[in-house]
Amino acid sequence: MNSILKGLRVVEGSAFVAAPLGGMMLAQMGAEVIRFDMIGGGLDYRRWPVTPDNNSIYWAGMNKGKRSLAVDLRSNEGREIISRLITAPGPDAGIYLTNLPVRGWSSHETLEKARADIITMNIVGNPDDTTAVDYTVNARIGWPFTTGPADLDENEPVNNVLPGWDLTCGLMASIALLAAERHRSRTGEGQHIRLSLADVGYHLTASLGYVGDVQINNDQRPRIGNQMYGTLGRDFRTSDNRRIMLVVVTPRQMKDFTAAAGLEAAFSALEAQKGVDLSQEADRWQVRDELNSLIAPWFEANTLAEAGDALTKAGILWSPFRTYKQMVAEDPFVSTDNPLFQNVEQPGIGRHLVPGSPFDFSQFPREEVGRAPLLGEHTDEILSRILGMGDGEIGALHDKGIVAGPETD
Repeated sequence: MNSILKGLRVVEGSAFVAAPLGGMMLAQMGAEVIRFDMIGGGLDYRRWPVTPDNNSIYWAGMNKGKRSLAVDLRSNEGREIISRLITAPGPDAGIYLTNLPVRGWSSHETLEKARADIITMNIVGNPDDTTAVDYTVNARIGWPFTTGPADLDENEPVNNVLPGWDLTCGLMASIALLAAERHRSRTGEGQHIRLSLADVGYHLTASLGYVGDVQINNDQRPRIGNQMYGTLGRDFRTSDNRRIMLVVVTPRQMKDFTAAAGLEAAFSALEAQKGVDLSQEADRWQVRDELNSLIAPWFEANTLAEAGDALTKAGILWSPFRTYKQMVAEDPFVSTDNPLFQNVEQPGIGRHLVPGSPFDFSQFPREEVGRAPLLGEHTDEILSRILGMGDGEIGALHDKGIVAGPETD
């Protein structure tokens, strides 16, 4: 956490990954992010992974540092509360982030009538407003046919388990909101921002050159397993049956790896045989199979620790392959030795490592990592402080089931 965005208020109506992540990034930089949910929890409130008591570790992770309002969105009174909250006065308020359907009371046009300088960020699925999620976006833009082992049937797709388009979309959403807020602070103008999850996938796939590769070369990236496309990079097995990822990018790294592994003679012979220059990425890629067969015995003769020590001393890019459990047990960066992490007590879940903001601002030092709220934990405080409601009015809303406090109450 840090406080570089202290004073900024964002109202978030969200579910799943993209929008909650965008709000969480802002919250971890000090913005007041108020997430509203249906009483009892929204679509992602019990999303896996969960504790034995069915409390979502995922939900807690995506909502760190936020404030929570539980409200009946099916009622007109509940919708009116959210509308008033989104359009509440203040130069640093009037910002709405959502990937929920926006129509009627929650549309930009309706909210704009109550606050002319409103900023709304609406994350949608496809560019035509039809629905999409990360897995469907990934399926339609080619990546599953470049993912997986090289010998897999070319007609067998493999979806990556990392929700890359969701994650990137959330980060893009936070960037766009800050850009719109900067524009408003200079001009007084609000605006409606639409961001399509599918467009994020198309944008990045094209930016990496894969659309151009098809149009210009009539070609596409092949399925190559764990190899790094276009250079020397692959996984190798060590003598203690661990896997290690080796990446050699620059001519200097190639020279130093060759010396560290004692492969000068073997590589020189390969260059002479194939007429290649192994200091060049394209040539290393051309003879990758031969290179891999020469390199593999060196790793097989060393343990993970031995190989890793030699590669580190030589300044070579490498990393062990780890499961999540191995990462937590072995990686010193996944501990409080890394300023990113603190041990945080999350109600209903327990004490565990929780990351703060990954940004390290020189003028805004890291602060205590904020836990996720309990559902509805800040309902009364939000209604009182921001909307100016008195105890009696708030109590009446509770009595009618329009709002709710935390379940532990």
